[in-house]
Amino acid sequence: MEVQETRVQTDRVLTIPNVLSMARLVGVPLFLWLILRPEFGGPKSDGWALLVLAFSGVSDYLDGKLARRWNQISSLGRLLDPAADRLYILSTLVGLTWREILPLWLTVVLLARELVLLVMVGILRRHGYPPPQVNFLGKAATFNLMYAFPLLLLSDGSGWISSLAEIFGWAFAGWGTTLYWWAGVLYVVQVRRLIRADAMAD
Repeated sequence: MEVQETRVQTDRVLTIPNVLSMARLVGVPLFLWLILRPEFGGPKSDGWALLVLAFSGVSDYLDGKLARRWNQISSLGRLLDPAADRLYILSTLVGLTWREILPLWLTVVLLARELVLLVMVGILRRHGYPPPQVNFLGKAATFNLMYAFPLLLLSDGSGWISSLAEIFGWAFAGWGTTLYWWAGVLYVVQVRRLIRADAMAD
């Protein structure tokens, strides 16, 4: 889950970190199908959905780690890694909200942050800047949410394990949501400074 850096960068596509990120992207529709099967008359497949989420979390950590260790940081990897993060968060929000495990208000709060970030990216592109790089705070937020979602999915059951999963799941969800918005505010501040610097230069 570590942020990919730009100090040594390659244009190679078929690197191990990129393959891991691509596999995570393929897992997005698979996860959504598994978690929504009961809503369409199919059997409950939460165990398999949890395994897909676990793979996503492990590969998210490994792709950045291996990219730096093996000098396989790439332009494609810098796009794939945050894209996979956001798609997993979006698909999990859709699935858990549809299953009524997550309240609608929390989904709206998290999606509103994504909307703010999209607006900032649009402003940056209009001024000739690339999208902001993922910072440590943003990755920490994603890390918390990626722990929260499987725990909340596990809480959709009975017994002491489900009860514990609910407690810890909501704790991680609270921390992750707070950090997610904090990182979003820092992106807004960063964009504002860049645009102001451009205006002063003109």
